[in-house]
Amino acid sequence: MNDALFSIGYATKPLDTFLAQLNEHGVSAIADIRSVPYSNAFFDFHREALQRSLREAGIRYVYLGTELGPRSKNPAHYDATGQVQFDRLAASALYRTGIARLKSGLGQGFRIALMCAEKRPEVCHRSLLVGYHLLREDNLTVTHIQHDGARLRQDELEAGLAAGDEGDLFASVEDQLRLAIASQWQRYAYRRPAKPAPP
Repeated sequence: MNDALFSIGYATKPLDTFLAQLNEHGVSAIADIRSVPYSNAFFDFHREALQRSLREAGIRYVYLGTELGPRSKNPAHYDATGQVQFDRLAASALYRTGIARLKSGLGQGFRIALMCAEKRPEVCHRSLLVGYHLLREDNLTVTHIQHDGARLRQDELEAGLAAGDEGDLFASVEDQLRLAIASQWQRYAYRRPAKPAPP
């Protein structure tokens, strides 16, 4: 089961390339983890259009953006600046429901790819939220299908982040990783638009 979980992004990627990469890695189901399953720029990846294309390719589709998406309707999941906090999301019952559904699919023999728009997994919640917590809490490794089709395991991605972070020089490896991940959360986690000031 631990070699059957992938992630993939589609930004700037033609649909036929996207489908070819799924086939190359033996993916049999897509778990769409976008909070909003539509695209302003890539119309082939609107939810309904994508479902049709995947069906024709023999690949199943499930929407898990409500459970595993990078945004939340719960105000408690945001800090005072309006930025979502991934650790709070990961501790929620809704998130754990999504993980349970994901594990159920893996248990049924599906090879699942978590899908979002962002082309680079290291700046997407595919790795920063779902991949990070799956590795620690469920002993499941996400293998990220990169833009060129190459594979990158979650632990390899994290090692690269820790090595490139200019945090505490004398911190332990695990502390360096936590600092690097926290830095990525701060940079890339969703932030609610600021409300206009009253007149």
